[in-house]
Amino acid sequence: MIETIYVYLPDEAVDVWAPVDAEHVCDDCYRIVDCRGEDEAVQFGKGALVRCRQQRLHAGEFPVAYALAN
Repeated sequence: MIETIYVYLPDEAVDVWAPVDAEHVCDDCYRIVDCRGEDEAVQFGKGALVRCRQQRLHAGEFPVAYALAN
C-alpha cells in the first residue's frame, strides 16, 4: 500500500519537507517509491528504505523520514 511520508529538503534556506510516495514495509520503515519531481533535492531519494516518526508540520502531524533503515 502506497502512503505519503515527508522528507527533508536540505538545500532550502528554511526548513522544508516534501511529500513523497512510500510503501509501508513494517513498523516505522518505508521504502520511497516516488519523489514527485524532487528526486535531486531530498535528503532520502527514490528506493531508500527509511525510518519515520510522527512530526508536527504546517498542517498537523505527519510521518517524516529521519534516518536510513538497516
